[in-house]
Amino acid sequence: MDAAMALSQRQPIASDGPALRVSGITPLTTIDFPDHLTCVLYSQGCPLRCGYCQNPNLIPFETDEEQLDWPAVEQFLQRRIGLLEAVVFSGGEPTLQPGLHAAMRAVVRLGFKVGLHTAGVSCSRLAELLGLLDWVGLDVKAPDDLYQRVTGRRHQARENHRCLELLLNSTTPFECRTTVHWQLLQPDDLLRLARQLAEWGVRQYAVQISHGHSCLDPALKQNPALPTALKAGLQTELSGLFERFEWRE
Repeated sequence: MDAAMALSQRQPIASDGPALRVSGITPLTTIDFPDHLTCVLYSQGCPLRCGYCQNPNLIPFETDEEQLDWPAVEQFLQRRIGLLEAVVFSGGEPTLQPGLHAAMRAVVRLGFKVGLHTAGVSCSRLAELLGLLDWVGLDVKAPDDLYQRVTGRRHQARENHRCLELLLNSTTPFECRTTVHWQLLQPDDLLRLARQLAEWGVRQYAVQISHGHSCLDPALKQNPALPTALKAGLQTELSGLFERFEWRE
């Protein structure tokens, strides 16, 4: 679902509350927080430049596109009490939003669980949020030697490792996941990364196949399909490494 689809339903309300830049809402989803009915709030701004990014409009931190005032978000959530179980903060990269901590506290006061999707770009920010989180989806983009090719940024692998270490040493449930475009990662690259994650102690892992379409890099609009036998073998080998594994297409 398009991250900005809910903007058309926005009611003009004077800005008040947490200074969180929300560019859109997915009102209902069953796949963004395992085993929970949830909605997703998409924040504005991301420091990475992943070519397969499906929401390139969320990359700029400053944008002329209309944003949702927090009171409008909170009114939406109040109407969903008893219907939703959790709220997931996604992006963009939500951990870089200065109002995220206050927004999460507001969600907790409404009685929802709190989920977070992050690319692991700031361990210090993640550490500040950890006590409010019921679940984290941590994007691990690639093996270290391919991280810059996938994200367009240097030194991101190091900070991602720090975030993963923080989660491994916490009691917060989390999932690592890797979005795959076969022009950027080969099956052997993915398997190499998965083995490393399993060795470090990751128990839940998901592979998300890029659909191309409206991605940031037009050259990645078509994602070549793997041969059936190669795909089946790769899935079998990956599933044997983790307690919980999902292949999402």
